[in-house]
Amino acid sequence: MQKDFFKYQAQTTQFAAGFEVEKAAGSYIYGKDGKKYLDFVAGVSANTLGHSHPKIVEAIKTQAEKYLHVMVYGEYAQEMPVKLCQLLAEATPEPLEVTYLVNSGAEAIDGSLKLAKRYTGREEIISFHNSYHGNTHGALSVSGNEYHKREFRPLLPMVNFIHFNKEKDLAKITDKTACVLLETIQGAAGFLVPDKDYLKKLKSRCEEVGALLILDEIQPGFGRTGKLFAFEHFGIVPDILVMGKGMGGGVPVGAFMSSHQIMEALSHSPKLGHITTFGGNPLIAAASYATLKEVLNSGLMDEVAEKEKLFRDLLFHPKIKNINGKGLMLAVNLGSPEYTLDVAKRCMEKGLVVFWQLYRNEYMRISPPLTLSLDEIREGCEIILSVLNEA
Repeated sequence: MQKDFFKYQAQTTQFAAGFEVEKAAGSYIYGKDGKKYLDFVAGVSANTLGHSHPKIVEAIKTQAEKYLHVMVYGEYAQEMPVKLCQLLAEATPEPLEVTYLVNSGAEAIDGSLKLAKRYTGREEIISFHNSYHGNTHGALSVSGNEYHKREFRPLLPMVNFIHFNKEKDLAKITDKTACVLLETIQGAAGFLVPDKDYLKKLKSRCEEVGALLILDEIQPGFGRTGKLFAFEHFGIVPDILVMGKGMGGGVPVGAFMSSHQIMEALSHSPKLGHITTFGGNPLIAAASYATLKEVLNSGLMDEVAEKEKLFRDLLFHPKIKNINGKGLMLAVNLGSPEYTLDVAKRCMEKGLVVFWQLYRNEYMRISPPLTLSLDEIREGCEIILSVLNEA
């Protein structure tokens, strides 16, 4: 299978592992080599409830027996997409009321940008240096790392960048700005958390000039920081909320959410202002509803702070420079990209899956399932420490 993987499936790097997967359950991935691997990555923050969570699997089976795709998004009322959107509205603060379901986080970013431009009638988009919002042309245009963009120019015009956590840059948001797009916690840059009151000042500036604030919660959303969405830690509510990854518990999904007043702008002048064939697919919506319901009702979010503290207490070593992040999205600074890649390889050999951050390869990613137990945290951290002692 590995030979056919490299022969027939397009690659994203020249050094893919090609690890052959047999099955996955709970916190473990099982390889065709007969070994099991503790997963500290969760499909890059996607497997919120671990692998093959029984409630998600049952929801998919139940819906599959009823019907799959029946009509393009927004035309027919289907039970699971409606229930998912209703539960999201109930679980989020006003004025977040209505959800547009799409297929991925990147598509949700594109849709949210269109919505902001359509609603405000403005053209300028402000994003942040070192931000990451996805790889469609639109999402890439508003991502803030030139190395990943330069070979694909020209991209969207009228996109300007400011610096994360620099208050003086907020003056660059003006009455020409349609929207400001920000990851609540910067992901690819190494899980950088906003300074105290920074988001309040950003929101205030947006309100002052009539720009919409879009928060990208594709990674920190769905309980990963101990709240359903990370913005709840910072005392603000965005005008548009973008989500994806962990929303589906392992299936491909994305969404953007806003008030009825703002979202209604996509329904006219022109009609079909944003369309998608498979967005809101009932099978995907069933899995997403099961995921959201479990995150809200299981008490898992209440355990996040304790699990974060255990990680931070255990991962104390001379070779660890610092640990960024919040909750169960942690970035461990090992000093250099080469060393981090070597550590990740050695951890895999010992039965632990870790990864690295897209822009800052010196940071090792830890973004496990919320269902990870304290004993599993100890097991994985023991492997990391043993590798740091050897490597």
